[in-house]
Amino acid sequence: MYAVGDKIVYPMHGAGIIESIEEKEILGEKKSYYVMRMPVGEMKVMIPTNSAGEVGIRSVIDKSVADKVISSLEGGVEEEPSNWNKRYRENMLKIKSGNVFDVAEVVKNLIIRERQKGLSTGERKMLNSAKQILISELVLAENMKPSEVEELINFKISV
Repeated sequence: MYAVGDKIVYPMHGAGIIESIEEKEILGEKKSYYVMRMPVGEMKVMIPTNSAGEVGIRSVIDKSVADKVISSLEGGVEEEPSNWNKRYRENMLKIKSGNVFDVAEVVKNLIIRERQKGLSTGERKMLNSAKQILISELVLAENMKPSEVEELINFKISV
């Protein structure tokens, strides 16, 4: 169970801070929800408390892990399938996993691919989404502004 003020990650959405825990009645059923504010985009998300574990909610990484994630952005591209459809599916699984290192790998590989060959519309959307997920967690872990984190990511990933 998480508490107000906890920093959590919601896979496929990103990281945020629990602002409140509220009871809401939806379709005649009362449920308890975490109300999470995202640092990127100022979006609010409501997550049912009883299914937080099932959807992969976890605590935000600490600074030492965040530093390792940032370091993992350096270096070359991991071997990827040449078929864009297979590559897209594999990348989607990595993003859905909620593992910050997997998300960082997707961001790195797509940025390098974009610089070298360009991306399809679908992969460009995936890159933007994965980048926002990664930035939102690093903002909270490193206590930085979103623009600073994005600049750091772009600096670390070189072709």
